[in-house]
Amino acid sequence: RSSYSCCYFVLPCCFFDFHGKYSRRQSKKTQYREYLDFVAQVGFVCGFHVEEDCLRIPSTKRVSFIGKSRTYPPAEHALIDNQITQFINSRWTCAVATCDRRVGFKHKDHCDHLCEEVGSEPPEDETGTAGTIWMPGFQPREKVEQIRNCASLPRDFVDEVVLNVANLLLNAAPQKSSPDIQGGNTNTWNQGESLSLREVAEHLNKETLKKLKSECGGLQTLLKNNHQVFEVLNGRVHIRDWRKEKPLSKTKPEVKRRLSAEAFKTRLCWFFIHHPDGCSLPSEACPYAHGTEELR
Repeated sequence: RSSYSCCYFVLPCCFFDFHGKYSRRQSKKTQYREYLDFVAQVGFVCGFHVEEDCLRIPSTKRVSFIGKSRTYPPAEHALIDNQITQFINSRWTCAVATCDRRVGFKHKDHCDHLCEEVGSEPPEDETGTAGTIWMPGFQPREKVEQIRNCASLPRDFVDEVVLNVANLLLNAAPQKSSPDIQGGNTNTWNQGESLSLREVAEHLNKETLKKLKSECGGLQTLLKNNHQVFEVLNGRVHIRDWRKEKPLSKTKPEVKRRLSAEAFKTRLCWFFIHHPDGCSLPSEACPYAHGTEELR
């Protein structure tokens, strides 16, 4: 609806309609194929010759649509725009009927037919005219998307949670100690116990859990973000033993090896500062700095 000369490219991904989640109507097709047909239908309704292409990208959602030319002359633009308005209103009917099947709407089974209304019209003051309100109740995405992967949490809060969880694992009984084989030393380095995420959460206070629940992935995401300290496998939390980490193979791509070398000792070693036995690796072998004088 931008202009007659407008072209478009779209790569459909999540299954959404104009107003909310897309509601399936055909069981003989996969959900992805049915949704692709719906997106193509939108292009046809808007008067485009819709072309379909499969992109060469590493994704399961690779089918795209391109609209480069119109199916009607410029003189019929107002007529097509009215057709678009009717289509949007029909999708509004679908959205309402999906929320409450008892209101008296009925649907045709095929996605290439518009939904048929029996008992109600969209409110007069909400349908608007072409080019104003496109969909009643539509709420666009916020201009600034909120980051919810624990990356925006206060640093002192994250450090406190990391220290609390690490102490919990170190003090858990029975302790798991592993031999310190560096230089033939027979001393042991306390690797602590492994606990389930649920057990760890039970030892955190309510305020901490409340703040973590507002983040995507919560506690697990925070612990995985702190890769230096923790290893999370199959829902269990372990303290990472860097002696067991495989060195970056020479067969790895040059780019990966160069990036790893550039990141060497750019952060302080958590174990050197906080672990009761210090770091399990000598300074020259640890990828993190043993003291501020080693920071790069």
